[in-house]
Amino acid sequence: MPQIDTVIRSRRVVTPKGVIPASVGLRGGRIAVVCDHGTPLPGAAEVDLGGVALLPGLVDADVAVHAPGQPLREGYLETDAAAVRGGVTSIAVAPGGGTGPHGAPTAITGEAALKDHQAAAAGIGVHVAFLGAVTDRSSSADLAELRSAGVAGFHCSLSDGGAESSAPIGDEQLRKTMVEAAAMGAPMLVHAEDPAELSPPDAPGNGALLAARPPRAERRGLERVVAAMRVAGTRTHITPFTAAECAALLGAARSIGVPLTAHTCPHYLCLPAEQVPDDAPGFGCRPPLRSAANRNALWSALLSDSDSAVRTIGSGHRPGTGVRALSWTLPALWTAARRRGLGLDRVTRWTSAEPAALLGLAGKGRIAPGADADLVAFDTDAPHAVPADDPGPYAGRQLTGRIVGTWIAGRQVFPPPR
Repeated sequence: MPQIDTVIRSRRVVTPKGVIPASVGLRGGRIAVVCDHGTPLPGAAEVDLGGVALLPGLVDADVAVHAPGQPLREGYLETDAAAVRGGVTSIAVAPGGGTGPHGAPTAITGEAALKDHQAAAAGIGVHVAFLGAVTDRSSSADLAELRSAGVAGFHCSLSDGGAESSAPIGDEQLRKTMVEAAAMGAPMLVHAEDPAELSPPDAPGNGALLAARPPRAERRGLERVVAAMRVAGTRTHITPFTAAECAALLGAARSIGVPLTAHTCPHYLCLPAEQVPDDAPGFGCRPPLRSAANRNALWSALLSDSDSAVRTIGSGHRPGTGVRALSWTLPALWTAARRRGLGLDRVTRWTSAEPAALLGLAGKGRIAPGADADLVAFDTDAPHAVPADDPGPYAGRQLTGRIVGTWIAGRQVFPPPR
């Protein structure tokens, strides 16, 4: 057998065949072999995790990397550090609110903005896929230019999308873009709150935000998306999906052959609005956190069957609105999932395999020979207290599960080598 760079052994390796004791051999940035736990492998280095689980690195399909006014490079560096702490090894960058090298907004609407992002992301550890931003001014040539330059898909919003630079699009542009995306084989990610159902909050805090952005905004937005999809047939992913009362609409669309799926976030699955202090800055989610009843119904939609339309779960990381959650995706989701008797195989399907498939990242999201050696060691039983001064939605909470190691392309990036 050729020389292995690193061997990682664990009694709980999450593979496409289930959670098994195994040894994983890494070579040249990829997984060379997955074999029985005790198999001797000629590795230059060896890591024995014991009972700590080995998972595929998380793939987050919808991340904003920077806040309004923040330099683009600074946003990428902060995002990279947060990602590797949380076992996130790949991100898809959605429109955000920062500024490029010359102070211009950084929504990826053309090749020049894409090059700015690529330059700002150069040299960071996490793998970055880029999503082209669609506005009412986007032309067919703009979309074709972005796709040929390497974007993994397109992102648009029917309203503000949670970012100042995310301009809303109308129905005509939505249909036109879907037709173009379908021809290019690219997925569409859509923030589906309808602006006609939104109003300015009359006070700070989640309570006022909840009143200003009711579930009917998502329902009306979903109806518009489904109508456009029936014309175009484009793979479309709603992000984020929060209003559980709309789950039946997702199911109905799929029953008539409309390829509609959805993405949600751990804070919608973990944090009911009744438990959120109105004066806390880390809950500026758009859509907002909803009720405990909605949270339970969202879990029911997620677990309804093996073909649930809610396919992916990611951080909802939006520094511009105060949602700094990238480091906590896995512990927060695992804390809630294990209470419902769910296993790591189900969790990693939502956080790794399905988002990798959505974005066309063939080497990501699984532990199997030939896949990229993007891995995370996760101690599922370790208590994990979120610092009280953490800027995200989990501040001060007691979670279960701790990331103890992250590898990207076979190189350990967390904890950093001494």
